[in-house]
Amino acid sequence: MEYYVDRIEADKAVCETPDGENVSFPLNVLPPETREGSVLREEAGVFSLDDDAAEARRCALLSLQEALFEAEDDA
Repeated sequence: MEYYVDRIEADKAVCETPDGENVSFPLNVLPPETREGSVLREEAGVFSLDDDAAEARRCALLSLQEALFEAEDDA
């Protein structure tokens, strides 16, 4: 399963699933490098970071943001 880290709150990471559901995990079960924007993969209860997926997600969001600003400028 894949999770997107939306935010860190105290001792937990609030994550979003690909279908938009929010779930929380204790930080002590996640890789120490976990931060907002990280993409986590879970297999058999073990979490790992997917840096390539996180970078692809960041690029997609930046492209969307740029398109929105361009549309605003054209209006």
